Amino acid sequence: MSIMNVNPTRMELRRLKLRLKTAVRGHKLLKDKSDEMIRRFMIYVRENRALRQEVEKELSFALKDFMLARAVSSDAAIEEAIALPSVKAELETSTVNVMSVNVPSFTAVESGTKELYPYSFASVTSELDLSISTLSGLLGKMLRLAEIEKTCNMLADEIEKNKRRVNALEYVMIPQLEETIKYITMKLDENERSATIRLMKVKSMIAVRDGQTES
Repeated sequence: MSIMNVNPTRMELRRLKLRLKTAVRGHKLLKDKSDEMIRRFMIYVRENRALRQEVEKELSFALKDFMLARAVSSDAAIEEAIALPSVKAELETSTVNVMSVNVPSFTAVESGTKELYPYSFASVTSELDLSISTLSGLLGKMLRLAEIEKTCNMLADEIEKNKRRVNALEYVMIPQLEETIKYITMKLDENERSATIRLMKVKSMIAVRDGQTES
């Protein structure tokens, strides 16, 4: 590990010790944040898997019923039945803060007559009713699935960035600061020993001179 290019002074040593203390504290906070983000990420992943399976299963049922309705009724009857939907949905978007990451939040605002089947039951079969009923209940789940998948992607990116910061502190900055502090401490101790030896030599020379003067 390379040593930082600094002057080996006591003031610099004090400054580097403060930087090391801050770096160690920052490393702990980032590590705790990373652990919590991973914990939440796994919760979202499990929810995403369960919800995706549920949505795909219901979509499969809805499409199956719709194909059966098309097989029994004419295309013109199907098109006429679903040409004018009674419910209009608008999408409202916002953000939610999850571990300092602003993830999306979607809300569907429905307006209209709220009548699920805006057509005559005599013109189509019950399979179309089942298909529309299933699809109408899927909107909220699909929006939630979109939220979770985007949240997982954004959290994964943030976890990777945070991991790089933790590694930079753990394997680069903190060891470099420790090595530099060790180097400065050794240098100051060496200077202090040299100063002590010089002082002893001076005292010895003064003592010898005083002795010669007295004699």
